[in-house]
This record gives sequence, C-alpha cells and structure tokens, in this order.
Amino acid sequence: MTLDHTDPVGAIAEAAKAYSNWGRWGDDDVLGTLNFLDEAKRREGAALIRRGISFSLSQSFDMDGPQRGWRRRTNPIHTMLTTGTDAALDNQGFPHGIGGADDVITMPLQCSTQWDGLGHIFDHGKAWNGRDAEKVVTAEGDLVTGIEHMAPHVAGRGVLLDVGLVLGRDGELPDGFAITEEHLTATADAHGVGVGRGDIVLVRTGQLARVRREGWGDYAGGDSPGLSFTAAGWLHRTEIAAIATDTWGFEVRPNEFDHAFQPLHQVAIPHIGLLIGEMWDLDALAADCAGDGAYEFWLTAAPLPITRAVGSPVNPIAVK
Repeated sequence: MTLDHTDPVGAIAEAAKAYSNWGRWGDDDVLGTLNFLDEAKRREGAALIRRGISFSLSQSFDMDGPQRGWRRRTNPIHTMLTTGTDAALDNQGFPHGIGGADDVITMPLQCSTQWDGLGHIFDHGKAWNGRDAEKVVTAEGDLVTGIEHMAPHVAGRGVLLDVGLVLGRDGELPDGFAITEEHLTATADAHGVGVGRGDIVLVRTGQLARVRREGWGDYAGGDSPGLSFTAAGWLHRTEIAAIATDTWGFEVRPNEFDHAFQPLHQVAIPHIGLLIGEMWDLDALAADCAGDGAYEFWLTAAPLPITRAVGSPVNPIAVK
C-alpha cells in the first residue's frame, strides 16, 4: 500500500473496503478474529509447553503508572477498606479472634496492560460487523460486543516478534519507527517462526524498556514506534486472532497522515474485527526467547468478563 499522507480519509476507506471481515462469521458475530482461534489451535499452543517456565506480560496496576489524564484516563487508585490495624484493634466484629483485610481499586479499564474490545473504536459511526455505533455502545455500555463475550476464548499459540531486537539498536526501535509488513516478515524469518491463522502475535518494540530507564514521559499518548498503517493487509491476510504491543497505542506515533489520529485502529477494530492489546510488558519473555531461540509458546490472556465493557485489564501469561 502506498500512502498519500494528505488523505487519511481516502486511505482508511480503501483499506476498510479491502480488508473488511463484515459478515464473515454471520450477522450476529461478537468475536471477530477470535473466531480463528479454535480448539485445534489451542491444542497446538498447549503442546509448546516444554520447560513449564511462565512469564507475566502485565505492567503493574498502581499509581506510578504512565497515565496523565488524557480522556480522563488516570492511573489506578488502590484503597484499603479494612486493614490489619482494624483486626488488631478488634473492631471488625468477628468472633474468636479472626480478622481480615479488604480493598478496592478504581481505574479506567484502559489504564495499563489491556485489550481493546470490539466496541472501542468506530468508523464513521459504524461498529464491528457494520452495526450502528449508537445502537451498540450506549450509556449502558456495549450492548452487543461487550468484552465479556471474549473471556473464554483468548488462549492458544502465542508468537513473539521482537522487532526491536532484529531491527533496532540495543533492542529498541526509535519513536516514530513505522513497522511494515516487510519488517514483521523479516523478524519472523530471523526468529525462525511462522505466523498464521489463530495466532496471538506479540510485537516488541523496546519502548517500554526505554521509558523504564528514562521515566514515563509521553509514553501514554506521545510519540512511539508501532505498526504502520500499511500493515493492515498483513493483519487481515495472516488471519491472526489477536495482536499486542509494548506501546500505548499499538500503531506508530506520530501517525503517518497529516491531521490523523490512530487510523489503523479505525480499520483494524471495526472492519477487521481484530482484538488489540496495548502496554504489554514483553521484556522478560523476549530475553528468554532470545536465550533458547524459541519464539512460540502457550499464551493465555483472558479479559475480565466485565459486562458490557469496551476494554479490559489483563494479566497475560506466557508458558514455555
């Protein structure tokens, strides 16, 4: 795909038409590309467990996170409801000396490691599968494609594409680096791994490693490496089930068009029906993959079944 940087509207319309999955799984579909992740694919993923070593791919959920208030997104606020102090003072009202602690957390569902659900992004008022956005997501939440529908399905063969290692300097890509189909293919070839139907693909850019050294800065919403808009065809053609990155916005920032905002989202979610993950911590997994040369693994990354939500926090677990 050749980009006219002055015409995001035309490019989005062209890609949406070329890569649409509307109607592919019927008019009532609520899973999108997760339909590619079937029982056989899960058996394939489970067979990749050899050593039994596991990796959490989640960032921390605490007040030291990256959020700066954009679109009212804040870092998690963790509050204790009852504590050991209450128990020691024996003011909890329980018999025979038993005590306990409870807590509560308040946070936007997209504030740290998370999935974007199918109701998260629209294109000209249309949601996934051609539905009218105003009939899908209301003040009551996502009435059709709520993230709870995906909760049983996100587990199978995971593939890491460490683009930062293969194409970057010291394992990191610079901000503004647009990852094309050619970059993804070259990385897969360098790792000796294939990518195809039903896979959950993880793309490491190395940006998270950099901000850990230098501070959050504009990690949440600022410039970053990420997928090029031209990779839309690869996302569609490979028939992957889901994709996640170690960046805030999945696609390259600044975006590749003048006066544009997240154009790849506008194609990938409402038209391809692709499950997108952001702010995943891939560094420890990447180091292990580089050490043993195996870039495929069992991955489970179920969203919380929050009824009618358009996204969800997640603690993905990769097992090798």
